[in-house]
Amino acid sequence: MDDVDTDQIIPARFLKGTTRTGLGKGLFADRRYAADGSARADFPLNRKEAQGAPVLVTGRNFGCGSSREHAVWALADQGFRAVVGTSFADIFRGNALKNGLLPVAVPADVHARLVATEGAAVTVDLEKQEVALADGTRASFTVDPFARHCLLEGIDEMEFLLSQDQAIAAYESTHEPMGGRR
Repeated sequence: MDDVDTDQIIPARFLKGTTRTGLGKGLFADRRYAADGSARADFPLNRKEAQGAPVLVTGRNFGCGSSREHAVWALADQGFRAVVGTSFADIFRGNALKNGLLPVAVPADVHARLVATEGAAVTVDLEKQEVALADGTRASFTVDPFARHCLLEGIDEMEFLLSQDQAIAAYESTHEPMGGRR
C-alpha cells in the first residue's frame, strides 16, 4: 500500500508501555486483526509464508504522518530488518536508521516486479548496497555512510560515540577547553 502512516503501523493505543519490546503485537493492528482480536486471513503478514520474514515490502511514502518512533520499534520487534519500498517519509527514514531498521528505496519498475511475485525471496545486501530479486533483477540503493557503518556494526549513535572514548580523551588532552580553563 502507498501512504501508510505511522498511526496505521502502530495505533496510538499500543503506545502505553515504556519499553520497545512487545510492540510487534500492535503492528498494523487495525488492518491485521478483526474487532474480536482474531487474525484476518487476507492481511499479508498473517499468511504462513510471511511468518519470520526479515524484509517488509511496502508502497510509496511509507511511514508518513506523525514522527512516531514506535512505528520503527514495532517493525523491529516483529523481526523486520529491512523495509523495501519506492519512498519513505523523511522522519521515518531517520528513525529507522537510528534504530537498526534499513529503509531501502528501489525504482518503481523493480518495486513492481517485487510486488508481482508476492512471497518471492528478496535479498537485501547492505554491504553491497544492493537488492536482488528471485528472478535475477538487481537494484542498487544508497545509505548514509555513517548510518551504514552503524547498521553493519550493529551499533547505534551512542554506542559509536562511547567506542571513541580514547580518541576523544586524546583530543581533549591536546586542546584548550572553551573559556580557557580546564
